Amino acid sequence: MKMGGIALLGRSQALSRDEAMVNGKLSHAALLSIAILTIITFVGNFTQLQLTSALPTIISDFHISVTNGQWLTSVFQLVMGVMVPLTAFFTKRFSTRQIVITSMAVFTIGSIISWLSQSFVLVLAGRTLEAVGTGVMWPVLQITVFSIYPLSKRGVAMGTVGIAMSVAPAIGPTLGGWQTDFAGWRSIFLLLTVLGILCLLASVFGLRNFSETDKQTNTDFFSVGLSVFGFGGLMFGFTNIENYPITSPMTLLPMLVGLLGIIWFIFRQFHKENPLLDLSVLKNRRFTIGTICAALSFFAFSSIMVIMPLYIQTDRGFSATMSGLIMLPGAFGMAIAQFFGGRALDRFGARPVAITGSWMLLLGTAGMSLVSMDTWIWWVSICQFVRQVGMGFVLMPITTWSLNCLEPKDLSAGSAVTNTVRQIAGAVGAPVLVILLETFTTMHAGTLGNEPHAQVLASVFGVQWALRVSSFICLAMALLIYFGVKGDGAGSGREMTRRALRRMHIVHAPAIQAR
Repeated sequence: MKMGGIALLGRSQALSRDEAMVNGKLSHAALLSIAILTIITFVGNFTQLQLTSALPTIISDFHISVTNGQWLTSVFQLVMGVMVPLTAFFTKRFSTRQIVITSMAVFTIGSIISWLSQSFVLVLAGRTLEAVGTGVMWPVLQITVFSIYPLSKRGVAMGTVGIAMSVAPAIGPTLGGWQTDFAGWRSIFLLLTVLGILCLLASVFGLRNFSETDKQTNTDFFSVGLSVFGFGGLMFGFTNIENYPITSPMTLLPMLVGLLGIIWFIFRQFHKENPLLDLSVLKNRRFTIGTICAALSFFAFSSIMVIMPLYIQTDRGFSATMSGLIMLPGAFGMAIAQFFGGRALDRFGARPVAITGSWMLLLGTAGMSLVSMDTWIWWVSICQFVRQVGMGFVLMPITTWSLNCLEPKDLSAGSAVTNTVRQIAGAVGAPVLVILLETFTTMHAGTLGNEPHAQVLASVFGVQWALRVSSFICLAMALLIYFGVKGDGAGSGREMTRRALRRMHIVHAPAIQAR
């Protein structure tokens, strides 16, 4: 789709950082644009999980299997895994307004199709368009924040907008379930249609550009194809692990195709003059460490969000509503932690904030691994609250710190790389831990014989060990942060300043270090 013709309302000229920041504060235009992008990102995350509570009703209405019905939620991860590598090209070739307006148009069309469709295939097609429309929004928001805010204020800015990442998943399933009970599942898509139209209008009339574009930028469409088959195949295969054996053609074949596609994709990026995904940013050691830490935290975090509802509902016999209530406080804890974690990053630096968060994430996960058949159920809620507070202190500060380590010209490439890696880690985490859970469950079930409630006891044993594996992942991340994240909050900024001064031959590096 050609977006170059949508230079709407004469606002295609990008504002400079000086125009966006006036006397140390955001200008009205910049504040309005950040608010619009944050709301749109919130809507995207909200949309991703809002349908989970409505799945049983949709499955019943269309007389389809649970496996097919789950694709209404799985398609989001699949499409985002394909879209994220394209964001570096999009953000260089097209303006923020062009990307956002087109994305919201696609999102709204998808919502209308799902709302009015009379077949499951069309509902799924509409969901796919919704995923396409929201797939690039978080990277665009990241890049805009880094384009507007100076280094000293990026922590609090990223922490504030990061609330959209953590509150939306908590509200989505709860509101979706309430809508389904009172007005039917189509009311969810009606609401999303209205939200899409409002976001589209806000983008047209209120959004400004804050980064320059290069109309001569081209993309390697062969790499686009490799990314589709690579990332899409890998995530398709891992998504199916929850429903098919790992040796099934529905899992093994897509994973093999995806793995080969990714290897070919990576090899091609290193040998292209203008790669689709500029992996040269991984030569920056700090950025690579930050990206790995974020990936490990996503891996451990996403897996728990699948395993614990199984424990609460299947093993302990609580309702889905109770399961949501038990997990709900953690989401708000994460939102609060992201906000204050951003402020702490600006004041104390990435190292103390991330170390605190990583050990909280480890402590909460290890505590959760102590669950049994008679554990006080709110212990799970307490541990999840600790985990998500830790996650809030790790994810946004580490991401901000790692992107601060890059030159401004590399921000779009860095954002695309880190979001791609995180998306893959999140998609892979849940199926891998579910496989481990099932493996441990099967192993322990063989030792119980005819003992009463043998299957439930075996399942709890599997949950315990899956959580212990997740704890080891959190420990690895904590150690990597402890040994790899160095410097204070402006440390990466001083490094960037030192490099800039070297290039301008103003002072020698030792003089900067001495200060």
